[in-house]
Amino acid sequence: MLNEKQVSVSQLGRELSQVPLTAPGGSNPLATQAELVKSQQVLQKAIARLSPPEKITTGKINQYLKVKVIPATNILELSYESPNPILAAKVLNAVSETMVQESADAISSEARSVRKFLEVEVPKQRSRLKKAEAAESIYRRNSGIVAIEDQTRTLVDSLATLESQERTLLSQLQEIQSRTNYLEQITRAGNLNSAYSAVRGGEDDELKKLRAKFVDLEAQIVEARVRFTDDNPTLLNLIERRNVLLQLYTQKLALVSPHNSAIAPETVANDELSQNLTSQLITQKIERSAVENKLKTVQAQRTKLQASLVELPIKQEILNALVRQRIEAADSLKFLQSKFEEARIAEAQIVSNIRIIAKATVPDEPASPKQLVVLVIASFFGVIFAVGVVLLLEVLDNTLRDASEAEKLLKLPLLGTLPRLTATTLKLDSAEDFLDDLGLVEPYRMLLKTLEFRSRGNLQLIVVSSALSGEGKSIVVSHLATVCAMLSRRTLIIDADLHRPVQHQLFNLAATPGISEVLEKNQSLMDAIRPTAIENLSVLTCGELHQRPSQVLESTTLKSLMTEAAANFDLVIIDTPPLCASIDAATLTQQSHGVVLVTRPGWTHKEVLQKTVSELTENGIPILGGVVNDMATDLEKYYRNSVNGYKSNRRLTAQGLSNTSSGEV
Repeated sequence: MLNEKQVSVSQLGRELSQVPLTAPGGSNPLATQAELVKSQQVLQKAIARLSPPEKITTGKINQYLKVKVIPATNILELSYESPNPILAAKVLNAVSETMVQESADAISSEARSVRKFLEVEVPKQRSRLKKAEAAESIYRRNSGIVAIEDQTRTLVDSLATLESQERTLLSQLQEIQSRTNYLEQITRAGNLNSAYSAVRGGEDDELKKLRAKFVDLEAQIVEARVRFTDDNPTLLNLIERRNVLLQLYTQKLALVSPHNSAIAPETVANDELSQNLTSQLITQKIERSAVENKLKTVQAQRTKLQASLVELPIKQEILNALVRQRIEAADSLKFLQSKFEEARIAEAQIVSNIRIIAKATVPDEPASPKQLVVLVIASFFGVIFAVGVVLLLEVLDNTLRDASEAEKLLKLPLLGTLPRLTATTLKLDSAEDFLDDLGLVEPYRMLLKTLEFRSRGNLQLIVVSSALSGEGKSIVVSHLATVCAMLSRRTLIIDADLHRPVQHQLFNLAATPGISEVLEKNQSLMDAIRPTAIENLSVLTCGELHQRPSQVLESTTLKSLMTEAAANFDLVIIDTPPLCASIDAATLTQQSHGVVLVTRPGWTHKEVLQKTVSELTENGIPILGGVVNDMATDLEKYYRNSVNGYKSNRRLTAQGLSNTSSGEV
């Protein structure tokens, strides 16, 4: 069991001396120990611990020693395979004890190195802490910062108070200025000195007497002007006396004004109302001056507080750096002191991160082989292999599966799905078994009706073919014609498959004469047609097989043959070779209303069918639709037997003709 937290000083050594790993997921202590167990150093020391000594090599131990990490635990499981169980137990115990000793030695050595390192670093860190504390104290005294939050709150509150006072003073100043302007307009006092002189001049008793005499003289002058001329001595005397009095009044008025400055006599407040208004003007101007001074003082204080508030974060930033340096130095000193004590204790003690949970004992029974496990594993892989083979065969199978897949692949109308035929209903020389079975007749009847419903005109000539050989087209032709004849329609089957003809076999008829004789030997069509045991059903067999069957079907009399057959029968069904083997079906389709494609699930290849339909469409050959034929297993055997038998008869016939021509028969 591995427990890395048992001695924390080792972790300090790793942090100080080792480069951190950058591998994805990080390191795994258990995986590291598992690799160390099988190292050469550990194995050599384990061999030296064996008592009595054993002749064993590190390579052999490494080969048979297995180390397993128990999931979700800190436990390593060691196992060793050997024919000698006693030796196996001794090797395991020696390896385990070596790992414990190696861990203890590593921790002791690491603690010793850490202790020597900390003996030098702790005094240095203590000196750094003292310097950081001194720098912080000096800066606090110089900057005046004690508690930044309280000082900031006080400055903000003081600034808010000053701003409130400033707004109040501005309001008062505006109101005083308004009253001052109004009083200046009434009193016509230009400044404070003029207003003061006007009031003093109006209140002085001597000036009042002089003004009274001046008024009296003015009245006498007015009266003299009425009575005398301008050069009258009396008038001139009065005017001279007035001027002298005015000069005296002006001199006296200058004595009562500030700085003895001369003022105009007409600006003097003579009556009580003028004196009251001028006094109010003086009061307002004095009050305005006081408010303005107070406002300047408040604004200056506000500017100073704003500057202090702006400088405070700058000073605080410097202080924060000093505080961080002091805290970091204190934390580092505390950490190093604690690790220094741990290193001293770890160096004095013998401790290990690894302890042995259970020692190896000699087993009573062999560990392997386990027959049940081998059987279960073999069964499991056998099932997996079988399923894989089945899936592979399923993927490689490229044949049609069912009717829906055929309709989707053809992209043509599906005319019908025909049932599986039994062995007794394949041949139609005696058709009672087939016609009496309603389950077999109805699908063919539905196919016939579907062809009639989907045909635009009178359906008389149809070609039945398939993409590949063996899909049951000839059986479809024979049984479809049988059902049509059962419905009282004159029906003719033309066996135009000159490669593998089977219609004469299905109805138990002679192969000749047939279509070959009609096209090559100018035999009458009606003479070559053979009636069958089924009423209203006739067959034009293949006739004698030709070495070049395509040459027969390309005859110029083929069109007249088709026309004559359509004129004498209600429905003519032509059995042709597969489209992949011959172009005969396409040639015959030009003389008919269209072709019916027969497909067989599990037999028809998708690529061949798609290519066939594509070629017919590109060549403009009408396709009436597709038929899915659920062909019986016995039918395929019947096909092979019928064709082989016909080929044998053909060889015999050809041999007989040869012998006859040579005169040997």
